[in-house]
Amino acid sequence: MGIFQLFSRKGKGEAAPQAEEPQEELAIYSGMRVEVTTMEGRLLFVAKLLGLHDDKAELHQYSESDAFEEGESLHVRIRGYSDRDRKAVYMEGTISPQPHHTWQVEELTVARIGNDRAFFRLDTNLDATVTTFSGLNIGEKPCKLLNISVGGACIGSEYVHHHGDKFLLKVKLLEDRPASAMYCQVLRVIDRGDSKYEYGCRFLELTEEDEGKITQNIFAAQRKARAKS
Repeated sequence: MGIFQLFSRKGKGEAAPQAEEPQEELAIYSGMRVEVTTMEGRLLFVAKLLGLHDDKAELHQYSESDAFEEGESLHVRIRGYSDRDRKAVYMEGTISPQPHHTWQVEELTVARIGNDRAFFRLDTNLDATVTTFSGLNIGEKPCKLLNISVGGACIGSEYVHHHGDKFLLKVKLLEDRPASAMYCQVLRVIDRGDSKYEYGCRFLELTEEDEGKITQNIFAAQRKARAKS
């Protein structure tokens, strides 16, 4: 059954009212950026979902990936985010490798659609800095990067920031790679007590190239952490 048929499925003999045309179809579209993980949640690669037709599509990969045996197929979770509807889309399907860093997807189904985060998050505990350009904490201050995704990060700090504040976050995700610098806006403030705060932030003004670099670093850091364990 195709993806879009899932949303219009009715019981036997029931007529589908004209007013009930499914709205969820808008959440999936060609060109959507998706993250592909194993069923256990391990990030495999990031790609664009293209050529969507019935229960088949193509994934055009633009991050590193784990090695697969030639011809190997794998059942995976595919998680995307609709910029149009501001909704996370969770899918499952079977992927098989094709030439030129592309993957054929078959048996593609939608598991659920929600308003929660769409991006894979890597838990970290890295030294970082935040640079603010106005207010009481102007200048560069130390912080801890607690987790990061392509869409944003969570940091721990002893300095007070407020919802809507903007700053430059700098962090080195890997010792052998240059530091990443992301312009951020605070969306969530958690007071942990004893002058310790956590800030959930989103990245602003990222180009596709910036997203690609962050994704590469997140993926490489995940692989390194997995190798240690």
